[in-house]
Amino acid sequence: MSILIDENTKVVVQGITGREGKFHALRNRDYGTKIVAGTRPGKGGESIESIPIFNTVEEAIESTGANVAMTMVPPAFAKDAVLESAFAGCELIVCITEGIPAKDEAEMYDIIKKQTKSKLLGPNCPGLISPGKSNVGIMPHEITKKGNVGVVSRSGTLTYEAVHQLTQLDIGQSTCIGIGGDPVPGMSFIDVLDEYEKDEETLAIVMIGEIGGSAEEEAAEFIKNTISKPVVSYIAGVTAPPGKKMGHAGAIVSGNKGTAVAKMDALEEAGVLVVSNPTKIGNAIKEVI
Repeated sequence: MSILIDENTKVVVQGITGREGKFHALRNRDYGTKIVAGTRPGKGGESIESIPIFNTVEEAIESTGANVAMTMVPPAFAKDAVLESAFAGCELIVCITEGIPAKDEAEMYDIIKKQTKSKLLGPNCPGLISPGKSNVGIMPHEITKKGNVGVVSRSGTLTYEAVHQLTQLDIGQSTCIGIGGDPVPGMSFIDVLDEYEKDEETLAIVMIGEIGGSAEEEAAEFIKNTISKPVVSYIAGVTAPPGKKMGHAGAIVSGNKGTAVAKMDALEEAGVLVVSNPTKIGNAIKEVI
């Protein structure tokens, strides 16, 4: 098993005719992901290396049975693209696009939650990979290994760091997920943790957070009350100055809220093994399993 995607996942790539869309669509297909369609208004009927292009996601789903969308369109059009996939019936939408206005993010989050059954991962995220099964996004599959540890992170590069450490220690992963670092993400830590808890293949969890917001504190409470599997966590931004945005749009400390120390304390109180340095994540997981 794995969560959200597996070897049967069929992907439609929104923006497949763009440079990045084409590159990652073909790269993911080479890995074994079923990239069954792409979309670009006005390009319907064409194809890219045997991948058919449709004008709309609805047409792509009707023709190919796609159930997951990978959205790689410019920020100005991303909200409409995400909502198009949701109303067309995609089970999961993986929005890679960075720089979407917060207002657009809030609107599409609200509409998807209230009016559709779709799950949204991102925006501004690296996507997810179930090693040996499917890769939907921009994660480097070369550093992954099939196994039993779930990895979820707000930071893409720290996801890669944790996964690489695990693989070097011969510890495989069930599904590795970057939820994105924007102020209004689709799936939250809690959403992903809940999926890991229900997944029989996932035996332990790595959760990587950062300063800003309250997602980690909320996740700590959820872990305390719901998660039965061991969790290792790292929180980035211990030395970050208050009031200064650090990398991600959501990584900013306001007053006493959103600090790394507060998040680490909440997680430790919930029974999570919190490491002080990202290089210690792999060995910490090795210890708990």
